[in-house]
Amino acid sequence: MTETVDVVVIGGGPAGLRAAADLAGDHSVILLERERDAGGIPRHSHHTGYGLRDLRRVMTGPRYAAALVERALASGVQMRTSSMVTGWHGPRAVEVSAPTGRSVVEGRAVLLATGARERPRAARWIPGDRPAGVMTTGQLQQMVHLQHRSIGSRAVILGSELVSWSAVLTLREAGCTPVAMVTASTHQESYAALAWAGRTAFRLPVLQRTRVMSIEGDERVTGVTVIRDGRVTTIACDTVITSGDWIPDHELARLRGISMNAGSKAPVSGADLSLTDDGVFGAGNLLHPVDTADVCALDGAHVARSIRAWLAHPMTPRQEVEITAGSGLAWVTPGRWQDHASPARGRLLAWPEVPSLIPTIVARQGGHDVGRRRLPWPAAPGRMLRIPAAVLAHVQSGGGPVELSLR
Repeated sequence: MTETVDVVVIGGGPAGLRAAADLAGDHSVILLERERDAGGIPRHSHHTGYGLRDLRRVMTGPRYAAALVERALASGVQMRTSSMVTGWHGPRAVEVSAPTGRSVVEGRAVLLATGARERPRAARWIPGDRPAGVMTTGQLQQMVHLQHRSIGSRAVILGSELVSWSAVLTLREAGCTPVAMVTASTHQESYAALAWAGRTAFRLPVLQRTRVMSIEGDERVTGVTVIRDGRVTTIACDTVITSGDWIPDHELARLRGISMNAGSKAPVSGADLSLTDDGVFGAGNLLHPVDTADVCALDGAHVARSIRAWLAHPMTPRQEVEITAGSGLAWVTPGRWQDHASPARGRLLAWPEVPSLIPTIVARQGGHDVGRRRLPWPAAPGRMLRIPAAVLAHVQSGGGPVELSLR
């Protein structure tokens, strides 16, 4: 038997919760979350800094997650946790496996808000032994905050993105001392002020231009061997955290046959966050791995408006312009430009490959520059770059693909 509602939301993180809450006032909404509790990554990220952009106040991760869940339930969302979507049963119908059994849920529209995950050690091709004590930041936070397990005494963090400093806070809370942060990047990947504060407060050395050669240990990690400026050293530790290096949870999008961005491995979306012409949408870190939780929640508000418009007037296929990443950028989203739609918060998101203190973004179409914008904020690898949509103001709908480059 198939259960039918107006909107099926897959994923109970900030993007899915916000979209579901905004839609539930005048539509029937079922939210499917594979974890036992909704809330996404903030649920087990106990440091502060959440909620500034969307809720206009600063909160800890668990309190922020709880606020989003409370709002969704109060709006009338049918929230079903421990419910794993295993595949598609039609264009807008999904197969669900839950403790109560298997079922099919169909919507007039479907929102994929499945988020992103950090690549584990195996996916990074890090050689060496296979001892215990190697985990991602997400695994670390779940072990500390949800399972209340001990970690170790000395940790090396691989990566220097924003989430890497979150790992530092969690390790210290667990009584484990971070002894080094290692990155192959030549520049600081997180915000400079945060990196300075972290180095100063925690006296944590950040080893840039440093490559991991191997992880050492038998039953438990004993050290990490690195090479820097031609010099090989082994850092003694009993814990290794692989942080950042995100990949979208895109399996459902792939099964649906949705076009994928080769750079980000995320599904290609329109400015309205549509993924298909027949009612499948996306939001949050599924589309831009990875941005902050409050930005994902604002994605949810944006896609809710698009879904509401779709339900009122299902759209026919329309002419769109492809947006691609050129020199200096690994990827850009949205990947399709529509004249009638503006991207979330009026900005495109991109991942820089090269650092630039005062970057200039150039839009090129049909062999000609059609837009140029100097940004008042720096570009750095490992950090999201926000590009005002005004750079595409003179794009022609029939002029062919547009390439965005960082100069």
